[in-house]
Amino acid sequence: MRTGPQRAALAELGIEMSMKEVATSAGGIVPEGAIEEVPFTENWHDGVHGLVNERLLPHGRVPFPTEARTARHLRKTGAVKRHNRRSVFYGSLTGAAMTAGGCGAGGGSATGPAATSSQSAPSTAPSATAWQKWGLTALPAPPKPPADKPVKLSATGTVPVFEHLPTSQKVVFITVDDGAEKDPKFIEMMRDLKIPITMFLMNDTIKSDYGYFKPLQAMGNHIQNHTLHHPAMNTLPLARQKEEVCGDQKILTQQYGTAPLLFRPPYGAYNSDTQTAVGECGPRALVRWREAMQITTMRYQETDKKLRPGDIILAHFRGPKELKGTTMTEMFGNLLKHIQKQGFTVARLEDYIQPPTG
Repeated sequence: MRTGPQRAALAELGIEMSMKEVATSAGGIVPEGAIEEVPFTENWHDGVHGLVNERLLPHGRVPFPTEARTARHLRKTGAVKRHNRRSVFYGSLTGAAMTAGGCGAGGGSATGPAATSSQSAPSTAPSATAWQKWGLTALPAPPKPPADKPVKLSATGTVPVFEHLPTSQKVVFITVDDGAEKDPKFIEMMRDLKIPITMFLMNDTIKSDYGYFKPLQAMGNHIQNHTLHHPAMNTLPLARQKEEVCGDQKILTQQYGTAPLLFRPPYGAYNSDTQTAVGECGPRALVRWREAMQITTMRYQETDKKLRPGDIILAHFRGPKELKGTTMTEMFGNLLKHIQKQGFTVARLEDYIQPPTG
């Protein structure tokens, strides 16, 4: 029941996947004919959440793998099983249901409190020449962030989970994950264009050069927690989840001088133990996403394939090896074109979140 584009995307990996079997193995109920209605998203990063028919579960999405590395990692961690030479994958990334509200979080931090003050970003707007240098047209300047932040985090209680921030401003938020690619040209591009990003860094990929990310941080971009080793968190017991979150929290705090306020679960997969681990290690919220940037295309969760005010977009620190010869700056430029085409601009995620006080 897969459509032509879906088959083609899977064929890039030499993978034949039964979406009905994937969703059913994740606990979903798939009405006959519903598969082709499912909006597919970037690799496995959204996890598999319950029913695949959006009419039955608004936050449920069945993603598909777009790179062999992701599939191999999931098999290695036990998040998926591989059956026979035709490589049919059965997902088990069932996480807790998405929640948009309910601030909170528990206990103290194992690595010190999360940051409570914003890093100041450069105020000078990029010139038209700077945009032309990268083959782009200038984005509108972002509006002033609201004084009354739409998301308010608490120092106690269960940490909230969100993939979108409520705002009427026509802004989206770019998040960049992992940290494998360390292209000096990307730093140059960010310095020229002054686009705010949030970096969710994973220690395994950044430990070869912690210093690479410091110039990006100095531009006002925040560094957030993305685990030590990038496991599918909901496949791990609580103790191991805490090792992943607390370990990355400690290293990032030591290397960059600020304790991360936010956590992103690898593959978007989490459960109640993940929320407990995050709350005990310091971050005050789990952050997912609504769109994911590929090489030239954007993957949307919504069937109309449109951005909405406050959407969080996922991208990665990747280079030509992972992007089929495309550089990270080219991929990022393509992302900005998608945003501009729909009449949006980019704001800083942390400017719309109020950290815990006191």
